[in-house]
Amino acid sequence: MKFAIQSRNDATSNELAERAITYLTDFGLELDEEKPDIVLSIGGDGTLLHAFHRYTHMLSEVAFVGIHTGHLGFYADWQPEELEKLVIAIAKEDFRAIEYPLLEVTINYQNSDENFTYLALNESTIKSSEVTLVMDVELNGRRFERFRGDGLCVSTPSGSTAYNKALGGAILHPSLEALQLTEMASINNRVFRTVGSSLILPGHHTCVLKPVKAEDFMVTVDHVQLLHKNVKSIQYRVAKEKIRFARFKAFPFWQRVHDSFIDSDLKD
Repeated sequence: MKFAIQSRNDATSNELAERAITYLTDFGLELDEEKPDIVLSIGGDGTLLHAFHRYTHMLSEVAFVGIHTGHLGFYADWQPEELEKLVIAIAKEDFRAIEYPLLEVTINYQNSDENFTYLALNESTIKSSEVTLVMDVELNGRRFERFRGDGLCVSTPSGSTAYNKALGGAILHPSLEALQLTEMASINNRVFRTVGSSLILPGHHTCVLKPVKAEDFMVTVDHVQLLHKNVKSIQYRVAKEKIRFARFKAFPFWQRVHDSFIDSDLKD
């Protein structure tokens, strides 16, 4: 088996990465940063996002596993003191691959057939280069509303606990084939009106945002922020590709939610 390491590059993470390389190669595994079978992310959830975007071209061939060197993360099953146990599991066991859905983001441009398509593990956001974002929201080819506000966030189920949650969106189990559209400070008064709630769309639905006035927008795809000019539309849908996580032990999603957002020391 071939492996690669993605480190957060702090002292603790780099030390763990060096130990992991030593242990895994001692067990006969090969370090291969180009075509790994498994990628160890050592750091936080942001580190795993970097690992994901590093290997988006081979998602069907690679699985990810996280060691968290900070507080508990949603993409990390293992703590630093469990490194040796994880190495033995990788070397000796056939891991179970858990697949989570991703978000496909396609940006189309005015007076051009060219478009750019991205994959997001957590979310994509869109904001205007001006003060207020004004966008027509189309669901499955039909105009749903005209949004006015600070911006919009489209998240995956696994990303629903990230920026989406901070905006007041729902937490979705990551196994669901869905995407979620959440508002950022929408303008609602006697003249302008939006639905005011997050929309959860099933996997076969498509959301398209069409500019009303401005054509230049700041678009994020996970941690990457990009300025796109002369935008005609931005299409969001559940991607055909999936991310694969290597699971060697049970760690229920709702337990992660509890440990991350609720006092784990709370007694009954």
